Amino acid sequence: MQIELIDTFLDLCETKSFNQSAERLGVTQSTVSSRIKALEARIGVKLFQRSRSGTSLTTHGLRFEPHARSLRHDWVTALNATRDTALAGVTMRIGLQHDLVGVEIERLIRQFRGLLPDTAFFFEADYSGQMCSDLISGRQDVSVLYSPITQPDLYFEKLGEVNYVLVSTETAKLSGVSRDNYIFGNYSAAFAHAHADYLPELTHVALSIGQNAAMVDLLTSLSGSAYVLRHSAEALVASGICQLVVDAPIIPQPVFAGVNLRNRHRTAYRKLMNILHDQYMTASGNRERRTRDRGQG
Repeated sequence: MQIELIDTFLDLCETKSFNQSAERLGVTQSTVSSRIKALEARIGVKLFQRSRSGTSLTTHGLRFEPHARSLRHDWVTALNATRDTALAGVTMRIGLQHDLVGVEIERLIRQFRGLLPDTAFFFEADYSGQMCSDLISGRQDVSVLYSPITQPDLYFEKLGEVNYVLVSTETAKLSGVSRDNYIFGNYSAAFAHAHADYLPELTHVALSIGQNAAMVDLLTSLSGSAYVLRHSAEALVASGICQLVVDAPIIPQPVFAGVNLRNRHRTAYRKLMNILHDQYMTASGNRERRTRDRGQG
């Protein structure tokens, strides 16, 4: 396999510029062109269309792209299988549920880089469904998500929980929360089900949103009540924008890690999983909940 042809194709998919891909790959523009021509000759179809407006994938190119990513993923997996635990020279793509980007991500990055100092890490925020697709195609190596989608090629582990708490610009009591000014946080199916069980009267309202950061922005610019992640609630209360609704139920959201099944038992991936377990057991407030439960017992 001439993997440099696949690498060049995938880089050009991102840059849509022969010049930029040449700079990124450290080769000349003519080398990029010759590699693409060689790949097109090997496959027997034209993959890119060049015009005054730039470079774009043809229909054949669009069809080939997910298979090229799968080939690249299989090649990296095969190389790593011949090595020990190191992933030197490899870029690990880590997907994070949008709401988890603000949950001590600097600590997570520091620990990942400390574990694998010769590995490049690319973090991106996304939603659960897309991350599951990206794990299958090889676009991502590890995903941290709210809603695993069971697939034969995927493996998931529960890491812990994060907690959503109710805050309000109007009241500190649940009885004072106005349905007309309530914003429903449609963060995940699990959150929606728990919310419906706890607060059925506040489930079907006029306004909903599916991102914690966007919810914080709404509460900052508008009046109302909503569930946000605990660290966001603390910031909103500290700034004087909101009050904590003290008698409202805390809604836990399970957090999972997913990998391609073929990487489940690889040493480096297991070590990354251990870091993730520690990250979300700590960030979730589970330690606080266990202490409270012991006190009640």
